[in-house]
Amino acid sequence: MRHMPNLDIQVYPEISAPERVEAVLLWQHPKGILREFPNLKLICSMGAGVDHILSDKDIDPSLPISRVVDKGLTNPMTNYVLMGILAYQRQLSRYQNNQKTKTWDMSNPELDITVGVLGVGALGGDVVKKLQVLEVPVLGYGNSPKNVSSYPYYYGTQLQDFLDKVNVIVCMLPLTDKTTGFLNIDFFRSCRKGTYLINVARGSHLVEEDLLTAISEGCISGAMLDVFRQEPLPKEHPFWETPEITVTPHIASVTNPDAAVPQILENYNRIKSNKPLLNTIDRNLGY
Repeated sequence: MRHMPNLDIQVYPEISAPERVEAVLLWQHPKGILREFPNLKLICSMGAGVDHILSDKDIDPSLPISRVVDKGLTNPMTNYVLMGILAYQRQLSRYQNNQKTKTWDMSNPELDITVGVLGVGALGGDVVKKLQVLEVPVLGYGNSPKNVSSYPYYYGTQLQDFLDKVNVIVCMLPLTDKTTGFLNIDFFRSCRKGTYLINVARGSHLVEEDLLTAISEGCISGAMLDVFRQEPLPKEHPFWETPEITVTPHIASVTNPDAAVPQILENYNRIKSNKPLLNTIDRNLGY
């Protein structure tokens, strides 16, 4: 490794000396394998999410878990979300269909939208900020209170008040036990009729069959989805054939090794010298 040439790196499953492993870098690891490392001191996620780590119930609860924090993750994610919002607002799919039928229709070229962002951490907060620059009305919703004054913010039991005011919803929630299946039929039926959904968080936030029901009922007008419960999305999945749904293959934001590696090595050096770690998560919150 060019950043630390003398570092001993072992790649699973070819671990020759598990007792020498002090830090692990994970993404969707086989559950239970960390029990093989008796001297483990640090767990690092390859990305911003840590739900794939917290779902492993065999992990020692005293072990610190860090994640990647990178503007290189934030900007692509925000740009993807803005693309989805603006394409919906300016009815891009309508004009693509009109082109196929050679239809010239200048009526109602722009929809009146108010965007609601579910989860306003580093990524969701950046979406809010950039929507404000575009002068698009935007609200935020989260699990706990926040001291914010630049946009309306709702939390906890205020979900219905939030849903009553928005007609485009962007899911950027962390995946926890509490948020798994958050986007379900009860949620969709609580939305304003014809609300549009963008999900860039995790596939497990969405009850996929409920979205199809909500579209058929008119609760949801359509969706742009970048994450799914099973990836790659199976070829027989109905989302492929649902015209109201746009499918992209989990490309909204991809970890940049040049940004991630220095953070991981910095934390590795910090555990060696007993210094406070960077970008650790709160296990109780799940992020």
